[in-house]
Amino acid sequence: MTHHIVFLDRDTIAPTIEVRRPDFDHQWTEYDRTSADEIAERVKDATIIINNKVPLRAETLGQCPNLKMIAIAATGTDIVDLDYCKANGIIVSNIRGYAIHTVPEHAFALILALRRSIVGYRQDVARGEWQKAAQFCFFNHPIDDLHGSRLGIVGEGAIGQAVAAVGKNGFGMEPVFLKHEFVSDEDRAANTFLPLEEFLETSDVITLHCPLLPQTRDMFGIDEFRRMKKTALIINTARGGLIKDGDLATAIKEGLIGGAAIDVLAPEPPADDHPFFDLLERPNFILTPHVAWASREAMQTLADQLMDNIGNFVDGQPSNVVGDF
Repeated sequence: MTHHIVFLDRDTIAPTIEVRRPDFDHQWTEYDRTSADEIAERVKDATIIINNKVPLRAETLGQCPNLKMIAIAATGTDIVDLDYCKANGIIVSNIRGYAIHTVPEHAFALILALRRSIVGYRQDVARGEWQKAAQFCFFNHPIDDLHGSRLGIVGEGAIGQAVAAVGKNGFGMEPVFLKHEFVSDEDRAANTFLPLEEFLETSDVITLHCPLLPQTRDMFGIDEFRRMKKTALIINTARGGLIKDGDLATAIKEGLIGGAAIDVLAPEPPADDHPFFDLLERPNFILTPHVAWASREAMQTLADQLMDNIGNFVDGQPSNVVGDF
């Protein structure tokens, strides 16, 4: 069988990263990006679709009679109708473990920048404040150590555990996890889990590393921000939609929390009137464009695993299969 592989959004992987071609008989069609009205026509003859952020819903997949596999070039799976795929025998694979270093490093870059007021002091120096100071330094913004503070982590998967290890071993923080009904016995025995109220009220830094699911969507809103310490930071390098963006903007403006750093939004890219754009001049808010995952090393690992998933599927030994197939 000659497989027709259609890559819908090659631009989601940097052009410097090699995406090797399969060694089995195939036809390869690649698009830099694909808009909503282009999806159906481009995938109608595909047997394998490679996709990162293009929505693949039932109405589109129903027009793909030859489709056997969807290879997601990411970890998140909410862009694919998994129920349709399961009902129609379409294998869906995703990428796992590739971001175990890059996301924690980015998260701590954001945490350190906020905790030590790097942005605020850089702005002051650029404005000439240092030159006007009466002494060798000035204290316009708070600076706090991470050592001894509580690191609240939402999501106890591989990335959440890596963040906990960096916080504990690298900075002397106390990592705790948000308790939920699906915590495994193994995780419960190895980690400290706190109920939501205690988690919110006692964490000095809260960092999100969980998937976007119906039960996690909008999990942080104004009520949660009001429960947090006024000095607390919240970091999101996981998925847009976990935080109510308008509520977070309000929390920053009203001083309900100490600061926030966000790498992910919903949708992406954001509209010009997104509430976060009103915060960009504030020293306690950082917005980065969904790049926590995007170190060169992580992207190459992703690309290699992506093609391994496809090769394993064709060999009859599918890997990283999503759901119960």
